[in-house]
Amino acid sequence: MVSLGALWLPILLAAVVVFVASSILHMALKYHNREYRRLPDEDTVLAALGAAGPSPGFYMFPYASDPKECSTPAMVEKFERGPVGTMNVNPSGPPTMGPALALWFAYCLLVGLFVAYIASRTLAAGTPYLQVFRVAGCTAFMAFALAHLSDGIWKMKPWSMVLKHSFDGLVYGLLTGGVFGWLWPA
Repeated sequence: MVSLGALWLPILLAAVVVFVASSILHMALKYHNREYRRLPDEDTVLAALGAAGPSPGFYMFPYASDPKECSTPAMVEKFERGPVGTMNVNPSGPPTMGPALALWFAYCLLVGLFVAYIASRTLAAGTPYLQVFRVAGCTAFMAFALAHLSDGIWKMKPWSMVLKHSFDGLVYGLLTGGVFGWLWPA
């Protein structure tokens, strides 16, 4: 068994590598750019939403406070008439990347910590690279990729979006596994 303290460098370096890789995937390769679409008649929709004054949060429409309400004739008619969806409302103002990037890096560190914990409890010092790579990479893949599947199931995000983010998670898992395999204590 390896102590978590002995794994501080792979935890930190894996977080840095994933952070840089995610920047490259999102800014240089740009295959995520077409995931979002513009609303038809955006100005009219934004004016109507602004007049309604929703506070920041996650919304579902039509909204039913109880599952039984979904089967009432009035609610069935709303669902059939549409639109049906979910909407995330952010605070007003220009988007700022700083806080989101800081939280993303913290998340990468947290994933690295859990990868280190699982690897340190299942692998001994001196374990060969490939075995460390498999355990650490699989654990990181689960953390970075599998949650996106539930977004496709429950939030009805387009499966093309879910698969792209899951692919990113695979890349991050492979990179994390590589870092842990490379820096695993002898």
